[in-house]
Amino acid sequence: QVQLVESGGGLVQAGGSLRLSCAASGYFFSINVMGWYRQAPGKQRELVATMSAGGDTNYADSVKGRFTISRDNTKNAVYLQMNSLKPEDTAVYHCNAAVVTSQLTKKINDYWGQGTQVTVSS
Repeated sequence: QVQLVESGGGLVQAGGSLRLSCAASGYFFSINVMGWYRQAPGKQRELVATMSAGGDTNYADSVKGRFTISRDNTKNAVYLQMNSLKPEDTAVYHCNAAVVTSQLTKKINDYWGQGTQVTVSS
């Protein structure tokens, strides 16, 4: 009963910027880690960036210095600011959230958004 809705994808020229947004809705207690993954055609899904509820971040080496992940815990939202985009960044970007579904048991379930297409032209 948790939904993640992404927005912000699109077509941009190399060197440009995009900002992805993801908001969680539904019934849950809290969200632990939120992050972004991407999958390009013919490639495995890969981690882009994650952030814990406390602010600890993790980035793929390929995006360090170019992408910035942020969260607004009051809105149950996570964002990905993507600067200096490269054609190799082209992929479907998926939001992921580790959701604490029960206040009592602290059970955590992973949820995925539907994905948003990012296309970077050369």
